Amino acid sequence: MVVDDIAGLRRILTRHRTLAVVGLSAQWYRPSYFAAKYMLEHGYRIIPVNPRYDEILGQKCYPRLRDIPEPVGIVDCFRRAEEIPAIAVDAIAIGARVLWMQLGVISDEAARQAQAAGLEVVMDRCVKIEHARLFGGLNWAGVDTGVISARRPPCPPMRSEE
Repeated sequence: MVVDDIAGLRRILTRHRTLAVVGLSAQWYRPSYFAAKYMLEHGYRIIPVNPRYDEILGQKCYPRLRDIPEPVGIVDCFRRAEEIPAIAVDAIAIGARVLWMQLGVISDEAARQAQAAGLEVVMDRCVKIEHARLFGGLNWAGVDTGVISARRPPCPPMRSEE
């Protein structure tokens, strides 16, 4: 089952604080850079994965997921849908907990592979938008979260379990 409900997305973003961002660009105007910068500023550990760079956003960049020497909670994919099944295989191999496909990225094959290995899957959603929507980063302009409340939920605490 693909996670697409508010409770599931909130649980994922609260529990997993380390994101390996596959396809992260060093160009400030790219969506991957914008999303990773936002998550970094909100206390998440960002691990760039792109063979073209040595460092992005002050973080050491790795050419492949399998080169990352530390545990990863979320593998956040900024790649074309046809590349995601191979990324899912690598995410499984490194013991990631979540395969997250960004807006416009849908791969049922990768979702089946990841779920069969016990990973949670998020498809066609932006991690930055979901974090802002669920933890108050959109301020008064906001979006329709389906949650009616005058109180914002607390931001997840900064902790290092992964």
